[in-house]
Amino acid sequence: MTAPLSPSDRRDHFAHCVQVFGGPTPASRRLDIDQRAIRRFVSGELPISDSLLADTAKALRALIEEATAAEAAIDR
Repeated sequence: MTAPLSPSDRRDHFAHCVQVFGGPTPASRRLDIDQRAIRRFVSGELPISDSLLADTAKALRALIEEATAAEAAIDR
């Protein structure tokens, strides 16, 4: 079992996920959250909830599926 993430670890992890999405604008679209809110989460102005992390994980899985499909089309 892993220890829960500290608030700063949550922020750092979320910020990394935002970069994986391609920045605040694409993350905003994928998470259906205003860009300003994304920036406030990353800056620590807003706390990052368990549900936000779960939604982020779901959006990352969707991105993985899209990337895998795109890779398969290239690799034919």
